[in-house]
Amino acid sequence: MSVTTYYLEMSDRTQLNAKPCPAGLSVVEAEEKEFRFNRYLYQLVGEPWQWNDKLKESDETWQDYAERDALRTWVAYYRGTIAGYFELEKEANGDVQIAYFGLAPRFIGRGFGGHLLSRALREAWDWAPCKRVWVHTCTLDHEGALANYQARGMTIYRTEVEI
Repeated sequence: MSVTTYYLEMSDRTQLNAKPCPAGLSVVEAEEKEFRFNRYLYQLVGEPWQWNDKLKESDETWQDYAERDALRTWVAYYRGTIAGYFELEKEANGDVQIAYFGLAPRFIGRGFGGHLLSRALREAWDWAPCKRVWVHTCTLDHEGALANYQARGMTIYRTEVEI
């Protein structure tokens, strides 16, 4: 089975086609960095999509990744329960990558993904200086992922097929 990876970008914040926040949903930055929380979010959101490569990493590796200044984490809550999250990673060249993004399984299909991605893109552009926001997704992710990125204003700039 082949896997196609899509690399998408937004080069100007005016390209953002934001989706409003659904009632009951809130998005909060995890300002106090705690690598165990990032690992939990990665597992919660990624489990249905076989995000398991990083779960084998040591506490030290997770801490080095999640608690550095170049990474910021936001969590979506619906009525007090974690509905999803995103991580933004600032690169030395001024680009911001949406490193991880997704919804917890029980919240898929409720219309939260469009707003959460809108918020991720806004936060990336607000993390000055930001020259470009980019992300990658693949055919192993949720079937609506690519469409959500494109609907918010991101465009594909590279595609790779792995056979």
